[in-house]
Amino acid sequence: MPELPEVETVRRGLAPTLVGARIARVELRRPDLRFPFPPDFAKLLQGRRILGLERRAKYLIASLDDGAALIAHLGMSGSFRIEGQGEPPGAFALPRSKNPAHDHVVIHLGEASVVYNDPRRFGFMTLAAAGTLESHPFFAELGVEPLSNSFNAETLAQLFAGRKTSLKAALLDQKLIAGLGNIYVCEALHRAGLAPDRPAGDVVGKAGAPGKAAERLARSIRDVLEEAVLAGGSSLRDHRQADGSLGYFQHNFRVYNRVGEACPTPACRGIIERRVQNGRSTFFCPKCQK
Repeated sequence: MPELPEVETVRRGLAPTLVGARIARVELRRPDLRFPFPPDFAKLLQGRRILGLERRAKYLIASLDDGAALIAHLGMSGSFRIEGQGEPPGAFALPRSKNPAHDHVVIHLGEASVVYNDPRRFGFMTLAAAGTLESHPFFAELGVEPLSNSFNAETLAQLFAGRKTSLKAALLDQKLIAGLGNIYVCEALHRAGLAPDRPAGDVVGKAGAPGKAAERLARSIRDVLEEAVLAGGSSLRDHRQADGSLGYFQHNFRVYNRVGEACPTPACRGIIERRVQNGRSTFFCPKCQK
């Protein structure tokens, strides 16, 4: 499943074409994706101007000129690509999927069009009424954004105080921190030198203040996410950017999917191991992650 950096990469790729454009028409080539489309979905979008394109956790949110919002989730294999004469020469030209049978939604913007392709159909699109996003079921219980100004060591200390669950599980809890996924949690924990099975509450110091571990972890989370966004995300299995090209942050993985390799931490002679936690693969160095 695309993680936060992949979704943010797609947002940045789509924004120049979508923001400010008016939707001429929407072509639905099937009645549903993961869920059925809302009643009159295509009709309600027709003629609307797109005022902005934001990301919340792993959701894309397009704000419309009538106050409503178009919500999209990529699921396991969903992607967008831009076609037509509206794009700059040479850009957005590489198809993410060569099978048109998986092109399920086409948003026509005049000269350009945005195509949603999803072989597994675990993604979805829906509409939210004006002023309801904060209370919407998809967003109401989401935690803090890890790339926001409000995310820091103090935030981690507040979220993790008294928690006996593992750091790995706490970081993946979307009600605490929104958008973090398995890949980048493994990478951030390694950078911070913290064992994935260490109790989350251990990063909190006396009187609830953040300890040095919380400071390292908050910094590592932000760094790894920002680097991955700049690199275009990680193209594992199905992911592609909005222009169809591969992300390449996977070449910078320190531990993820590197079982048996030497730990890249300077002076560490550990070997990367894999362990299953809560049904997910955890990759870590048992020597330098404590």
